[in-house]
Amino acid sequence: MNPEPTAPDQAASLAESPMGPRGSEASRPAAAALARAVERRDATDAEAKALASSVRIRILRLCLDDALSNREIAEAAGLNPATSLHHVRMLADTGFLEAQEPRRGKRGSREIPYLATGKSWFLNTGDMTDEMLEAFTAEFTAAPYEERTMGRMAAMLTAEEVEEFRTRIDELFEEFRSRRQKDGATQWGLFIAMHPSSTVVGSAPEPDDGGEPDAQ
Repeated sequence: MNPEPTAPDQAASLAESPMGPRGSEASRPAAAALARAVERRDATDAEAKALASSVRIRILRLCLDDALSNREIAEAAGLNPATSLHHVRMLADTGFLEAQEPRRGKRGSREIPYLATGKSWFLNTGDMTDEMLEAFTAEFTAAPYEERTMGRMAAMLTAEEVEEFRTRIDELFEEFRSRRQKDGATQWGLFIAMHPSSTVVGSAPEPDDGGEPDAQ
């Protein structure tokens, strides 16, 4: 998931990035074409370090569709302005935020707004599970309870079906990620995670004493 159009991610790739690049052909030709058009590269050490923070991931989401000044970012993220500025500068120095034309802020002060470039969508950043989960939890719990949607399921899938599922998720993310500024549209966050179960269905535990396992 990448932080900007923060997509889900492959577990190792960023917030709002798809589950990982997949090359299989699928139904929905238009969505498949979009997904195949996305080419990702490995992040540099500096880029990976810049994204290795749940706070910076949240900042990218905040600045995805609206250019915000450091003061506005600090207020939205609940940060001290000096702390926020540290994060903003790191993201700007690595190309994840781009400074816009200066504008007048409160009391006529000069402010520089920043807009996310969308760069993180195209990077594989390594394992950022903790940062992604922390950013998601902060954003999800801050949203009104009655407007949150959450689901959890377990599915029995063959290896081919796992690839099909991931490919269709990739396509759906890529299709909707590209729909940005529209009249009447508001930003919604989405987080998806997929993992194999650690439980092997149908297997019996090994007895400790070499005897038969207890009847269940």
